[in-house]
Amino acid sequence: MTAMIRMRNVSWMRGTRAILHEIDWEVKEGEQWAILGLNGSGKTSLLNIVTGYQYPTRGEVEVLGYRFGQASLPELRRHIGFVSSSLLDQFHDTLQTETVENVILSGTFATIGLYDAVTDHERAKAASFMEAFRLQAVRGKPYGTLSQGEKRKALIARALMANPKLLILDEPTVGLDLLAREDILSLMTQITARSCHVLYVTHYIEEIVESITHVLLLQDGRIAAAGRKEDVLTNERLSEAFRLPIRVHWEHGRPWVSLGR
Repeated sequence: MTAMIRMRNVSWMRGTRAILHEIDWEVKEGEQWAILGLNGSGKTSLLNIVTGYQYPTRGEVEVLGYRFGQASLPELRRHIGFVSSSLLDQFHDTLQTETVENVILSGTFATIGLYDAVTDHERAKAASFMEAFRLQAVRGKPYGTLSQGEKRKALIARALMANPKLLILDEPTVGLDLLAREDILSLMTQITARSCHVLYVTHYIEEIVESITHVLLLQDGRIAAAGRKEDVLTNERLSEAFRLPIRVHWEHGRPWVSLGR
């Protein structure tokens, strides 16, 4: 089975401080991964290496067949979609007045704002995403007038316009109410059905929906556990990683947690 991501003995230092320690991790074709861990566990640093914005201090990395040190990392990034709530803050002013259609279409060119001519095919593709993501009601409206949930769905659709082989969703439901969160999570099956591999980063174990197959659990820059979600999401492993007495129960392929006594 083809490896989409392969890391061997990867470590990363910030100055004299070790942030990631001896990471051995492999994502195989057909697997969909969630990444869990407390703040400071190394999630962001790991994503920065996957996307080629950060180079490991030591170790070997290969992402989508691009071997670090031998391949063009800007070329690699063309095949990776990235959605983060921080994107909203970074490009707030530019996004505000663009129509939702133009925000989605801009994903074709990896720009924030639409500056290039688009084809009828690209417009039809954006319209199909709006329908699939239940955004028809906001057609033609400025992005700034959308609800937070609608904005997140538009950004996910934007990321999918370029047909990425890997889609990183970095806490896509942060700040959303329960209804908007479940609306986002309901799209996961559609996303993974597009031959797109997902890395879903979250603090909330209950967001690991049925279509997510594997979990990487980080603790203090090391891998505490990695594998099929049923094997990783145990009371013992989660309690140790999150430093709380955690109990897990499963409903319809989705884990839910409570605090033990």
